[in-house]
Amino acid sequence: MALQRVVESVIHLLKGGTVHTMHPAYFGLFNPSVLFPAMLADQISAAFNPQLAVWSHAPAAIEIERHTIAAMAGRFGWSDGTGHFTTGGTESNATSLLMALSRTFPQFGQRGVGALSGQPRLYVSAESHLAWLKIAHQTGIGRNSVHLVATDGMGRMDPLALSEAIRIDREKGHIPFFVGATAGTTNAGMIDPLEACGDRARAEALWFHVDAAWGGAAILSAQAADHLKGIGAADSITLDAHKWLAVPMGAGMLLCRDEMLLGEIFRVSASYMPTSTDAGVDPYTHSIQWSRRFIGLKLFMSLACLGWRGYQTHIEHTLAMAAQLRGLLCASGWRIVNDSPLGVVCFEDSAAGTDPAVIAARVVASGDAWISPAMFEGRTVLRACITSHFTTSEHLGGLVDALARARRAEI
Repeated sequence: MALQRVVESVIHLLKGGTVHTMHPAYFGLFNPSVLFPAMLADQISAAFNPQLAVWSHAPAAIEIERHTIAAMAGRFGWSDGTGHFTTGGTESNATSLLMALSRTFPQFGQRGVGALSGQPRLYVSAESHLAWLKIAHQTGIGRNSVHLVATDGMGRMDPLALSEAIRIDREKGHIPFFVGATAGTTNAGMIDPLEACGDRARAEALWFHVDAAWGGAAILSAQAADHLKGIGAADSITLDAHKWLAVPMGAGMLLCRDEMLLGEIFRVSASYMPTSTDAGVDPYTHSIQWSRRFIGLKLFMSLACLGWRGYQTHIEHTLAMAAQLRGLLCASGWRIVNDSPLGVVCFEDSAAGTDPAVIAARVVASGDAWISPAMFEGRTVLRACITSHFTTSEHLGGLVDALARARRAEI
């Protein structure tokens, strides 16, 4: 087939076979309308196709990524921050767990679970991203290692429940080693009490990680950064640029302070790899990936064009839209059920009418907007998330109108 025909065919397939997450009336998961500089970055990266395994093959690309990682770490108050770009939050979180295992159990890297004298235990909230179960399975410590800590009734980890869980596990002979707080839960945009969780982790000599894959972008907003108080005390942080920072997938980041530990976890050498140099770190020796693409360019170029102030404007626009949506919903007879400082609005019919899942299905079927049902503190609610810089009051009004029609079964 001629290239033009192939291109037209693929575009036709995607237009009709994709949920259009770039649309400003998409109020679903954390898929934003992506920035144009980031789109260009992916094209540039594909054209040069640099191999970022070793510094000697791609010094410019590797230093661009290291510069960007250090700049982002600096926003969290780390002057000595390091880390690397990842495929996404799951890889970043998995790396944080490997770091914690390797620090807590020095023989884990050589002997695996044979180095453990008991059942290791990691603590995340019941509202956390359940990729933790996959990660525990993947690392070999088993899904039973994951302790889902009770929440406080508003979707945040309960520090008292965390303390009690650690105490009980120690009495049983288990080995606590990791606390993973969440900054921006998927269901409801809640932020765990980071200071309290960090204090508990330090008191128990546990690794403290913050999964801020989505909500961590709030650090760029003077209006919202205070809600992340305590995140700077973490041993490691997960942040996804392909969420609220509006670049194409996938562009995760692991931020940490201990580059030597990363080197210990992923240490390897092979005769077919170019000789390492003293000029810079070879990424294949410091991350789970070996051959990998130039992930960081899209965030670098977006930051270069927008600057920190431009990103602040983007973040605060979506926060303003979320606040406006809350007001419109309350005025239309809906009840807001979450108290998120971020851009997720969970709500239900104040008259306890139609099943939220049915309402969501009707809205989606209308084609006017995309929302979803979600479980929040044991009950099904409606969920709307705003991440697009294109979303305006007009789109919010369209959603509220679609909800009204769905409630009346007119859709």
